[in-house]
Amino acid sequence: MNSNRKTFMLSASFAILAGLALQGCSVTSKGPGKNTAKSDTTRRIAPYFNQATTSKKIPDSDGFIQRWLLLEPINKPNRSNTVFTDSYVRTALTADYFKDQFTVIPKGGEKVKVGEQELTWHALESTNFNVKLFRFAYGLRKPTYGVLFWAVTVINSPQEMKNVRMAVGSNAASMWWLNGKEAVLLSGDRRMVMDDCVSSRLTLNKGKNIIRGAVINGPGMSDFCVRFLNEKGEPVKDLSISYE
Repeated sequence: MNSNRKTFMLSASFAILAGLALQGCSVTSKGPGKNTAKSDTTRRIAPYFNQATTSKKIPDSDGFIQRWLLLEPINKPNRSNTVFTDSYVRTALTADYFKDQFTVIPKGGEKVKVGEQELTWHALESTNFNVKLFRFAYGLRKPTYGVLFWAVTVINSPQEMKNVRMAVGSNAASMWWLNGKEAVLLSGDRRMVMDDCVSSRLTLNKGKNIIRGAVINGPGMSDFCVRFLNEKGEPVKDLSISYE
């Protein structure tokens, strides 16, 4: 074999090996191989959430509520979000999943049993105006699709506030209650848009007010945002937020 042909064949071999190495990196970084499993060890809910503290918390500059008790996702398989009609959402989100779900004010770390699932409540503060439920579930290594999330928070008002409205956006469908009464229902396959649905006029009691919400999603991202608006459509910010 002459030297030129030998050099050519060696160069071709290195090129093929280099190509295979690059292909291997591409596949293992995206596929279900060992490298992906190793990278999964870095899953965490930061930077989307911080652990809630006992310090005073008020709505953000636009009135959005960022402190919530979130329950790990309940399995609720749906292959498509097109099934989320008003009647489906109302039936699915008012069903009994765990004890005292419409009355309890949970504490962070408490566990509930939902069928065969044992789920934990987490007291968290969203670092964004919207609460990224997909990132919450993904960071905790929980199911992210075909799920139902429960959220609870306590709003403390310095005085009675009449004629306010609860403004909600969610991905996908959701229902929201204020002090035990239904306030907002968002049905259909929708993206989260702030103030997507607004309640009729409500009253915030002086002192403690409890918000409960349930968000259901099939495939895709999951998140929500909630705030109150006054009669002029301005955000209500003279509130404090706790989780008990």
